[in-house]
Amino acid sequence: MDLNTTIQSVAGGFIGGMFLAMGLAIIMLIVLVFYIYTSLALMTIARKTKTDNAWLAWIPIANYYLVTQIAEVSGLWTFALLLTFIPGIGGLALLGISIWLFWRISERRKFPGWISLLMLIPIVNLIIIGVLAWGK
Repeated sequence: MDLNTTIQSVAGGFIGGMFLAMGLAIIMLIVLVFYIYTSLALMTIARKTKTDNAWLAWIPIANYYLVTQIAEVSGLWTFALLLTFIPGIGGLALLGISIWLFWRISERRKFPGWISLLMLIPIVNLIIIGVLAWGK
């Protein structure tokens, strides 16, 4: 292997690493923006429904507890998060429970409960949580 081939290999690896790092940074930025948006929306919903501890919207897992409190169900439903660890059916069960909780939240915010079904559609779910937070 000559020096020119080695330099090209190192340069190619460096450039590839740079693209990977930039891609990861962009993904992390997008995730952060979505996290801030959903936390603000959930906190607003909690305040409009006069639910205590609206600040829990900013703490992972505690925000699921806040959702149960807004929906006026037992906080023990937070343990439904553990269903995600059951292969196959766990994600579906969690999805069903989430739709049920947001159905109740929609009704508390004086919206029809069926709009929680729209949360199954990517991107639309962000619009729906915004409507629940800042609508009417």
